[in-house]
Amino acid sequence: MTHFNESADYWGDRREKLIGAGNGRLTARSVKIFADGALRSGGAALYEPYTDNPTTRGVMRIDADVLNTVIPRFLKDGWQVNVHAIGDRANGLVLDAFETALKDADVKALRPRLEHAQLLSQQDMARFGDLGVIASVQPTHATDDMWYAEERLGPERVKGLYAFRSVLDHGARITLGSDFPVEGVNPLAGFYAAITRLSAEGTSPHGPDGWFPDQRMTRAEALKGMTLDPAYASFTEDVLGSIAPGKRADYTVLSQDIMAVAPERILATRVLATVIDGAPVFGRI
Repeated sequence: MTHFNESADYWGDRREKLIGAGNGRLTARSVKIFADGALRSGGAALYEPYTDNPTTRGVMRIDADVLNTVIPRFLKDGWQVNVHAIGDRANGLVLDAFETALKDADVKALRPRLEHAQLLSQQDMARFGDLGVIASVQPTHATDDMWYAEERLGPERVKGLYAFRSVLDHGARITLGSDFPVEGVNPLAGFYAAITRLSAEGTSPHGPDGWFPDQRMTRAEALKGMTLDPAYASFTEDVLGSIAPGKRADYTVLSQDIMAVAPERILATRVLATVIDGAPVFGRI
């Protein structure tokens, strides 16, 4: 792992990428840049002050001028650039840098990602699809943060927090993860949170239909966000992400059909088997 910050020398032209090592399972072709902090700690960089602490707008961990310099350099040297951005100001500045860097570029060859993409302005919700930037989001962050989010951001600004449906409807590709170990690693919890926007107990600040229920994803969208789209985001869609001829036989066997059971039953689903390259590595088929 090579560290990068504002004072570090640029190394993207001196490091070799690792692609498909270890029987095709190990790849290191990406860099991660931290643009700001976290919402819960008050470190997420906002355009306007925090509603519950008007003395601060959060913190940019790397200056916008540096973003506009290093992001194009990493992309030019063939690295996939992933940027942690949580506040609306951080997301906007990173999208600005991507927009400049991606002019006349082959976006499919680069597949830039915004990690978390939590709070977005209305105009930035449309930019993911327009630019081809992947939104890498974590649904269980939404169901954890929903209890304090409005107090922190106010009743209007909070509508741009975890706005998965709005980003999808503008043609973006969304990948769903857990951010483990910050959240639990179980993907079923993320699937449930994405389609219900409810706590594990079936509650939310907005009632049993979920927190901002208009931002819920469909089951098909959530499944794609955990299979095909992450494969695309990791340049492996030709061999992973679905069960198809020519792809690796990597899959799980579940105790019930999560695409059909009542939402409240999803979290009771058990993993019966995990198969890698056609061979069971957990459980029995």
